[in-house]
Amino acid sequence: MHATTTPASNKGLGPASARVRISQAMTRGVLTCRRDESLAEVAELMASRHVHCVVVTDDPDGAGPPWGIVSDLDLAAASSVRDLAEQTAGGTAATAVLTVGPDETVQRAAQLMTEHGTAHLLVVEAGRRPIGVISTLDIAAVLSER
Repeated sequence: MHATTTPASNKGLGPASARVRISQAMTRGVLTCRRDESLAEVAELMASRHVHCVVVTDDPDGAGPPWGIVSDLDLAAASSVRDLAEQTAGGTAATAVLTVGPDETVQRAAQLMTEHGTAHLLVVEAGRRPIGVISTLDIAAVLSER
């Protein structure tokens, strides 16, 4: 990796992450699973949809309030202990659900992720309705566009 200089046009504007809204960087839509769903099923869902996390709910149809998040890292850790078919999403969701609004900045999302040691935040509209997820990969994409 090599160092580069920031173009003069960006001087005084602050980091790119402070100018970009979460709504511009997030992945729209939320995949959900039930707390009693096996991690094997969760892994299959994540792989088939090419996502890095699934929101865990108490509601059988996935419309209930978010309870936790199962990430790809959670799956990897769980698989090192025992078979994924023997474990549930609710028993493994190591990531608490942290939420942000779509009008907050990507910089704020990065601060929350750093403070709480998580790679995914649930994006919610007024009324706490989930509309998407912002991840560290989404933030990296914003930063790479500088």
